Amino acid sequence: MTGTVLITGATRGVGAAVAALLAEDGYQVFVTGRDPEAAQQVAAGLPGRGHRGLTLDVDDPVAIENVLSGLDELDVLICNAAAYVDWTESVLAADLDAVRRVMETNLYGPWRLAQAAVPLLRRSARPRLVMVASGAGSHGDAMFGLPHRNGLAASYGISKAALLALTSTLAAQLADTPILVNATCPGLTATFDGAEQMGARSVAAGANSVAWAVRIPDDGPRGGFFRDGEPVPW
Repeated sequence: MTGTVLITGATRGVGAAVAALLAEDGYQVFVTGRDPEAAQQVAAGLPGRGHRGLTLDVDDPVAIENVLSGLDELDVLICNAAAYVDWTESVLAADLDAVRRVMETNLYGPWRLAQAAVPLLRRSARPRLVMVASGAGSHGDAMFGLPHRNGLAASYGISKAALLALTSTLAAQLADTPILVNATCPGLTATFDGAEQMGARSVAAGANSVAWAVRIPDDGPRGGFFRDGEPVPW
């Protein structure tokens, strides 16, 4: 595979691992994150040539416009950056100002990015738009889904449910284009202290789940939610 891919939140964890996988596939990778030095360091360590580390805060509309307007081409956009919350946050006790900040990152950031990136993706021969969602935003995840957390981690789950709705709506509007829009779930991955004790799987496994949505054929699914290539009900 060849082409260009921009990944948000790619300075560590699943995002950085996805960057490595797609660089191995032959993509030129634009590694983005809030820390410019970290983004450049990840880009410099990828196999192949032409990778770039770019500063991007998805909460900042001006930063999104500056980054996207500086690209001549784009084949894949992966919206991976996310805000996390305390898993003890309850829906009734949640600080709504904090909730708005989570929504800004987890919903409005990807929404702005999609608006800015679609004109570039329309010019691609194999365009993909991938939203990194979570089983926490679905009804179908038996362990962490919306009905199974007793109202906890409220803003995170609700924001990811909204991201799934955005994915479906984008796919509907772009149904007559070659752009394949899908959401993926990396699963609970070992990216924070205590994750393994909660049954988390490796970062590599989570990254493969995301990369799957880039590697699907041109007649692949649209508007779906997948983990490891299998549909997740939401």
